[in-house]
Amino acid sequence: MMAIFTRARLIGLGIALAIFAADQWMKNFVVGTLGLTHVGDHYPLLPFFDFTRTNNYGVSLGMFSATSMEMRWALVVVTALIALAVFVWIMREVKMWDIAALSLILGGALGNIRDRFMYGYVIDYADFHIGTIRPFMIFNVADAAITIGVVILLARALFIGEKPATEQDEITAEPNPAETD
Repeated sequence: MMAIFTRARLIGLGIALAIFAADQWMKNFVVGTLGLTHVGDHYPLLPFFDFTRTNNYGVSLGMFSATSMEMRWALVVVTALIALAVFVWIMREVKMWDIAALSLILGGALGNIRDRFMYGYVIDYADFHIGTIRPFMIFNVADAAITIGVVILLARALFIGEKPATEQDEITAEPNPAETD
C-alpha cells in the first residue's frame, strides 16, 4: 500500500488539504469575522483590492449557472467526478511539479464543491480592481488555486518537453505495475 502513496503523492495530498482548509477558512473569515453576509457587502482593504461578497451559481466565469435544484446537484456531481479524476491522475503521476499542480486543482475543486453542496452556490469575495476597472471576476482562494494549477500544467505541457531518460532516472523511477506482469 505504501508504494501507492509515495512521498510526492503524500505531499500533493497535503497541498490539496491545505488549499481546501485555507479556502474554507478565508470564506468563514469573510462571512463571519468581516460580516459580509449579503451579495454586494463590501470591505475595502487596499486601493486595488477589496473583499466584496458575491454568490457564484455557475462554474468558471459564472458559466453554466445552476438555476434549479436539479442543475445545482448536477454541478455537484459533475465537479465531484472531475475532482475524482484529478485524484486518480495524482495517484498515477510521478513528476512532482505535475502532482503539485494537480493538487492545487483538487484542493480548490473540493473547496468549491463543499460550498455548492452546503449553500447551492460558491462564496466569492476577492475583488481585484484598478479604479473601476476589474480585470478579473470576483474570486476566492479555491478559484485562484485551480487557475494556478491549470497554468502550471499548461506551461509544463507547452514549454517543457520530455527529456530523454537517463540511467539514473531509470534507477530511481517507480516501477510500473503494468511492466512487471
